[in-house]
Amino acid sequence: MGDMGKGSGMKRLLLGAGMIAALTNMSGAAAAPAKPVPYWASLSHDEARMRVGPSLDYPSNWVYQRRDLPVKVVQVLGLWRKVEDPDGAQGWMHVRLLSDTATAIVTAAQAPMHEGASETSRTLFRAEKGVVGRIGSCSSGWCAFDVKGQKGFVKASDVWGATSG
Repeated sequence: MGDMGKGSGMKRLLLGAGMIAALTNMSGAAAAPAKPVPYWASLSHDEARMRVGPSLDYPSNWVYQRRDLPVKVVQVLGLWRKVEDPDGAQGWMHVRLLSDTATAIVTAAQAPMHEGASETSRTLFRAEKGVVGRIGSCSSGWCAFDVKGQKGFVKASDVWGATSG
């Protein structure tokens, strides 16, 4: 009988510690300022799973193997984000898989990267469809674009990602 009492006390202690940890995590998440949706994010890991629901209990519907791939966050639920990928697929990702780094993916067959934000400026590089790069400021239909150190300006209409705001 004495052992059962000790076991129950240990369970209560562990349950209490778990509740304190959960409340601490919840208060940290609640204290963080919420961004208005939709907003842009990018994948922060080399492998990221998109799930059919906002929990690890849900199966993965996609596994992305592309760090910096841009996604649009369309809904927030605790530490989970419902995201849309460049092809329009939607699902849930844990916030730790996402970064605020502004990126974009080339959607045109080819996106000339110009020296300046103008069609008449010299073409420095040509980015093929599917190339992902860091996106800088955008104005007048042009965005600064950096693909692994190769920098230029691309038409905003040639890429999908953090091209506004």
